[in-house]
Amino acid sequence: MLRLVLDTNVVLDLYHWANTDAVPIMVALEAGQIECFADERTLDELQRVLTYPQLKMTPEMMVDRYNRYHNLVQLVPAGEAPPLPRCKDRDDQKFLELAARCGANVLVSNDKALLRLKGRTTLSFQILKPAAATAVIEEHL
Repeated sequence: MLRLVLDTNVVLDLYHWANTDAVPIMVALEAGQIECFADERTLDELQRVLTYPQLKMTPEMMVDRYNRYHNLVQLVPAGEAPPLPRCKDRDDQKFLELAARCGANVLVSNDKALLRLKGRTTLSFQILKPAAATAVIEEHL
C-alpha cells in the first residue's frame, strides 16, 4: 500500500479548502486505499495552524478538521531520522524526517522549500505536489 506524509498546507487543502488537486488524496485516504503518517510534531503544527485567524474557523470547525485527519493517520513515534538534506525552511524539516522514519513513498507538499529538494538529492521517497501525488495514487490502485 502506498505510504504518504502530507504537509500541513496539504491537510488544509483536503479538509478546509477542498482543493480539487487534493480531493482524490482525501478520497483514497478515507477509503483505506493509502496510508498517511503523522507524528506529534506535525500534528502540533496542524493544531496551531488551525487557529490562524485568516482561516476564519470556529472552534467547532477546528476540532472537526483536526479530528477528521487525526482519525485517519497512523502515528509514528518520535525517533531519529537517517541523514537528510537540510530544508531551507527549518519548519519543514520535520516532514522530511517523518517521511524518512515511516518509510513513506511520497511526501505531498506545495511548499517551495521542500519541492526544491525534489530531484536534487537522493531520498528514499518522492516529494510531489498534490496533483502529481494523485497520479501516483491512481497508478497504484
